[in-house]
Formats: sequence, structure tokens, C-alpha cells
Amino acid sequence: MAARRISSLLSCSLSYSSLLPEGRFCGVGRVVSGYSTSAGIENPINPSIKVHCTQLLINGNFVDSASGKTFPTYDPRTGNVIAHVAEGDAEDIDRAVCAARKAFDEGPWPKMTAYERSKVLFRFADLLDKHIEELATLETWDNGKPYEQSAKIELPMISRIIRYYAGWADKIHGLTIPADGPHLVQTIHEPIGVAGQIIPWNFPLLMFAWKVGPALACGCTIVLKSAEQTPFHSEWELFPEAGLPPGVLNVVSGFGPTAGAALASHMDVDKLAFTGSSETGKIVLELASKSNLKPVTLELGGKSPFIVCKDADVDKAVELAHFALFFNQRKARALKRSVGDPFKAGVEQGPQIDSEQFEKILRYIRSGIESGATLITGGDRLGSKGFYIQPTVFTNVKEDMLISQDEIFGPVQSILKFRYMDEVIRRANSTRYGLAAGVFTNDLDTANTLSRALKVGTVWINCYDVFDAAIPFGGYKMSGQGREKGVHCLSNYLQVKAIVAPLKNPAWI
Repeated sequence: MAARRISSLLSCSLSYSSLLPEGRFCGVGRVVSGYSTSAGIENPINPSIKVHCTQLLINGNFVDSASGKTFPTYDPRTGNVIAHVAEGDAEDIDRAVCAARKAFDEGPWPKMTAYERSKVLFRFADLLDKHIEELATLETWDNGKPYEQSAKIELPMISRIIRYYAGWADKIHGLTIPADGPHLVQTIHEPIGVAGQIIPWNFPLLMFAWKVGPALACGCTIVLKSAEQTPFHSEWELFPEAGLPPGVLNVVSGFGPTAGAALASHMDVDKLAFTGSSETGKIVLELASKSNLKPVTLELGGKSPFIVCKDADVDKAVELAHFALFFNQRKARALKRSVGDPFKAGVEQGPQIDSEQFEKILRYIRSGIESGATLITGGDRLGSKGFYIQPTVFTNVKEDMLISQDEIFGPVQSILKFRYMDEVIRRANSTRYGLAAGVFTNDLDTANTLSRALKVGTVWINCYDVFDAAIPFGGYKMSGQGREKGVHCLSNYLQVKAIVAPLKNPAWI
């Protein structure tokens, strides 16, 4: 998601002088440290809940993998194993697809009235609200994001999304079309069938809702593969209580090259939705095309520019950026960023998801230093255990540097300068991505010019990370194809059929 993909603060002056001329950055040429850290890094809080969602969900039952294999999932605060989870592979995907196919072809779900399906989704949303504490605790424990974010922001967003699509279930309809001759022509929208869905580790619960909500509203059945880094999803257990028939939702935990590839290439999957990296998205698209040409929607990587113009409210811009887009004296805001145990109140940044992502981010930081960018603050791990990284800020970043071009997916901020409108448009559009962008300006003409010129799927003007259920989200270029959320997402899970019949002696045509 764009919340984890902000790439650069483009500090703008529309005149010949830069907003940030030489000498404005205090501390340039030296690294400043002194972060607000929590003692919980070394002594983390032990969650009080019991992990029980470690099996696969197939045909309404929680079962072990066919092979009996499991894999460990780790606490990113310590690197210790939380639990061992069933490791699904191609055989398990096939079992899940068979269950979903039978539920679609023979089960009650697609044959229910749309109103009855909406009631199931509304009940599920109510159950989500009742279990916020448990769901948020599992999300934070498995993922490392702050508990306050999980409980107070994401869980309410999830139930809102489910309710949004519950409301759409009985409002999906076709058209009656006037033809050039005596024919009755109508279009109907049919559920596409069995939907395969693959979700990432950064927002596992939210991505679950983005995928499952519209598919169920349309009457589809689902096989979902969770991310191997974040396999805990106790929300599945709430669906039977909400009245979802067996086989409608099937969930397999496992790895991309085995379970993910099997799902993408399965001949009995009618549609595929994937969120993840652009590199993996290419593989998913290829597997889908080589199997049964199933349609694919992709929500992929991003390198989202955050453009701050000279007339902008700088304080507001800094605070609204997810990783605090620091420049000039605002380097102090980076130093105040509270990093620590995500279960502690007031913590803004928890650990990275796992050792692989942790090392990847550190490699990018080293690359930034070696390529000549100026490290203002951060640049190293934090604490002696877990996968914590200091909030890191680079200035004097050039467009050809890896830290400017690649999606880092971590607390690393690159700051660039520009002078002219056409310059910032060219530079912002030079990336291979096109997911989102932020524009901060008090000038209406500037806002209109930039919002139309930037080749991205979302432009936030004087705000950032506004993810309302009704707002479509997706990217241009290598940031994907298709849209999540909003009314546009429904078309991902529907087929349009035209029905034509002759009219004999019509009173009118």
C-alpha cells in the first residue's frame, strides 16, 4: 500500500531559488542520533491471547496440510517463534479449489438472494467489531505494527469495508438496451466463479477485507493464500457464525513458489487478484496466462512522490506523511519518532516484518551512503534484538540512486529539490511505478496542474493516506492493473452477459 511506499520529499520552489538552499539543513555532513526509543525493545510485552488459527480452512473445516508440514512464524520484536502453521502446497490448493468450485456450482451461496448475502456480510462486520482486541493483538504480534494502529485505525476500516460491500450486494444490476431492430436486449452481471486471492504481509487484515468483501458481495467463492510472514487470521473463524456456507471461503497458508504458484496456475480458478511486489506480479500474470487465461487484477509496488510546494503548510505536510517527511529543522521530528514494542502506548514505529526485510532495508541504506547521498539521521539497527531500524533520512539524493528508484518498504526517507513545475512533473513521472502521490500547496492552479499531470492512480492534495472504502485504489505502469475498493472493484468479480430475444409485433421499439 501507499502508506508504506512514500519515496521522496520533493521540496519545491516555483521560482529560481530553492526552498531549501545550501546551508539550510543543519547537521549536513554528520549523522544525528538520539531517537525516542522504548525499553520494550529489550523487554517486550507478552500478549495474553492464545494463538489457535494455525491450520488451513478448507470446505468449512480447519485442517492440517496434506503433507503434514508446518512452518514457523516469528515475532518481529524478538525473532522468536510464535507458532508453527500448516504449510499448504499444490495438493492443498487443489483441495481448496475443489471445495470452492462445488460451493459455487452446487452450494447455496450464488443462489441466495443478494439481500441474504448482504445480511451475512453485515453480520460478519458486527462480529469483527466485537473481536477488535483479539484481532488487533494477533495483527500486531504477527506483523509488528503498533497496536494502536491495528485496533483504532485498521480494524474499524476493515468492518467499514465489509459493510460497504454488503450494501452493494443487492444493487448490482444490468441494463435494458434499445436495439436497432425489434429485439429485447438486456445485460446481466453474473459472479465470475471461483476467485483466487493472494494477499501481502504489510496489511494482512485490511487486504483480506479489500479482496474478500467485493468477491462475496458479487456471489463468488474464494480460495485465499495468506502471506507466509503473517499467517494468523482468526477473522476466518467468525464467518460460520455470520452464516457463510462451507466452501465459500477457503484459506491456505504457504509459500509463493508452491501454494501461490499452484493457485495462480490452477485451471479451475476463474479469476485471480494479487497484491505484492511488481516482480512477483509479473510471475503471477504469466502463470495465469499460461493456464486458462484467467483475468488478473494486480496491486503492486510503488515509489510515491510527496511534493511540497513553497506555499504549502509545511507543518501539516510533515505530520501527515506516514514516515514523517522531514526536512530543514523538521529533522527534529525524525529524532522524536518513538520506536519500540508495538504493544506499548505511544509507539509510532515497530519492527520490520522479518530478518529478510530487515537486511534488505539496511542494504538500501548502505547503497545510499555509498552512492553519495547525505545521511542526516538514522542508518542503522535499533537495539540488540528483533528487527528494529532507526528512522533514516537522506538528503542530496539523485534520481539515479537506488534509494530514489526502488521500493524500499521501510523507514527510509529520501529528500530531493526542484525549482520548476515541468521539472517536478518530469522527475515524479520518471519512475517505473505509478501508485500514488501527495501534493502540498495552497495554490489551486498548482494543485490542478500536478494532479492531472502525475501518472499515478491516486493523488492526495493537502492530505495523505485517505483510504475511504468508496475510493478506488490502484496504480499506473508497473504499480498494477485494475482497482481495489469502491464500485470499480465489483467489476473484477463479475461477468457481463448480453441476452437478446426477438420482439413480435412490439407496440414500440
